[in-house]
Amino acid sequence: MGKIAFVFSGQGAQYSGMGESLYSVSSAAKELFDMAEVSRPGTKAQCFSGSEEELKQTKNTQPCIYLTELSAAYALEEHGIKAEACAGFSLGEIAALCYAGAYSKETGFQIVTLRGEAMQKAATLHDTAMAAVMKLDAETVKKVCEEFPHVYPVNFNSPVQTVISGSKEELALCKERLAELPCRVMDLPVSAAFHSPYMNDASEEFGAKLEDFSIQKPEIPVYANMTGLPYTDGVTKTMTEQIKNPVQWVTTIQNMIADGVTDFIEVGPGKTLCGLIKKIDGNVNLYHVEDEQSLLETVKAVKEHA
Repeated sequence: MGKIAFVFSGQGAQYSGMGESLYSVSSAAKELFDMAEVSRPGTKAQCFSGSEEELKQTKNTQPCIYLTELSAAYALEEHGIKAEACAGFSLGEIAALCYAGAYSKETGFQIVTLRGEAMQKAATLHDTAMAAVMKLDAETVKKVCEEFPHVYPVNFNSPVQTVISGSKEELALCKERLAELPCRVMDLPVSAAFHSPYMNDASEEFGAKLEDFSIQKPEIPVYANMTGLPYTDGVTKTMTEQIKNPVQWVTTIQNMIADGVTDFIEVGPGKTLCGLIKKIDGNVNLYHVEDEQSLLETVKAVKEHA
């Protein structure tokens, strides 16, 4: 068995009830949620019983997913399973950095709350959207986007899935152009063009607020969305720039595998990252933890495989 990596879910995976099962079975998860409740009253209720509409608001989504992700990671540690490397998809990178020791879980919760607020604020400034382009290679998607000045390829999810974002008007035209090609396009349930220049204001606001926190180089490798390489020095700068730059998920996973990762455990709501990683390399072992059942199943499978 090679290295174990935890990969932290991104925005869009949220659902009402996330984290509640882990809260009931893990002392570390309970401590984490209770800490957050003191800092941001009402967060537990949003996670455990919030409406779909409430949880879709970026200012709520991000702190709620952060708590669920870290709860899953800490619950795994309670069962003796630790990560030797980490990565997080967009929002998930904030939790990954916390797990890896770049800052405390309390600081991380403050950071993710500020990030969600800044990104939601930026989303109100422009009429934008995002869509996933499937069954088409990234280079072709890039070339199509170049035909539209305000549409950008932003998430390189797998060799045959790329997310694009931009102005709603131009995105509609881009989708018409893509319809001429052998691919499938699916609108994403977000109201902003994340990881594009439309997030410049959010990046600037977030970066200014990060200056108030003590942020260290991670104690274990955390592979950055922006480069696909482990964070070194300049953590704050990379966290700031990440908001307005593409997520290089394919490069990230390929580099982690090249560095010896053989087992990926997705921590947090859903199994989206497992699906993407399988498309990048079908030879690795994939697990996920989001509740008590998946926790016990993953612990059993990982220990049997060791």
